[in-house]
Amino acid sequence: MRAVSPPPARKELGQHFLVDENIVRVAGRLAELGPDDVVLEIGPGLGVLTAFLADRVRLVHAVELDRSLEPALRERLGARPNVELVFGDALRVPLHELDPPPGKLVANLPYNVATPLVVESLDGLPTVERWCVMVQREVADRFFAEPGTRAYGAVSVLLRLTAERTGFHPVPPSVFRPQPNVASALVAFRRTRTWGEEYAPLKRVVQAAFAHRRKTLANSLGLAGLDRARADEAVAAAGLDPAVRAEALEPETFLALAEHLA
Repeated sequence: MRAVSPPPARKELGQHFLVDENIVRVAGRLAELGPDDVVLEIGPGLGVLTAFLADRVRLVHAVELDRSLEPALRERLGARPNVELVFGDALRVPLHELDPPPGKLVANLPYNVATPLVVESLDGLPTVERWCVMVQREVADRFFAEPGTRAYGAVSVLLRLTAERTGFHPVPPSVFRPQPNVASALVAFRRTRTWGEEYAPLKRVVQAAFAHRRKTLANSLGLAGLDRARADEAVAAAGLDPAVRAEALEPETFLALAEHLA
C-alpha cells in the first residue's frame, strides 16, 4: 500500500512537526509515563509523539485542529486501539468532558496558542496532575520566571501559584519539520494547587496587572478596566508601596490583591 504523503505544515496554525524520536524519549522521561496513565496530547501533527505515548500508556486523547492531517495520523498510528482522535480547536473543545479524564498533558504545543492552552488547563483540567510541553524557548523561560526579571509576567504568576517545575530540556530547531527560526524547550511541571471559583477573578487581576508593565500596579489595573479607586484600596490593603509595579510582586501577593478586589 502506498504511504500517505502528509500535507505541508501550515504557518498560520503555528505547525512545526516533531520528527526526532530522541526528543520524544526525553519528553516521555520528563512526563514520567506509566502504563495506567491517561494522557491528553494537543496538536499531534504527524503522530510521532502520539504513537510513542500510545505504546506506553493506557489511553491517549489526541486533539488536532487540522483535519487534513487525519490520513497521515491514522497511518502512523496503525491499529493502536488506545488512541482517541478528536478534531477541533483545543481552546473550544470541552476537554473537561473527556472520558476517562486525563491525568497528564504531554504535547508539542502549536506555537501560536501554547500560552493560552497552558493557562486554561490550570483550572479547566483539574484532573491533570503533570504537564510536559514543548514550547518556544522564550515562552518556556516565562513559565516559571522569578519576580523582578524581564521574563516574569502573568503566565509566570499563574503557573507558580499552581505548579512546580520538575524538568527543563532545551530543544534545537533541527528536531522539527519545517525547522522554526527559534529555539524551543520541553518544560515539565506538576500540580501543587487545585483551583475553584477563585481562579477566574485571580486570572483577571493578574492579567490586568501586567497589561501595562511600565505603569504602577494601580494604574495598570485601572487602565485594564478595573475600578481605579478599588485598585488603590487593594494596593494599600495589601501593604504595598503605591508606586509598585506588578513585576516586583511575589505570586502569593496577587492572591491577596484578588481577594481585596473580589
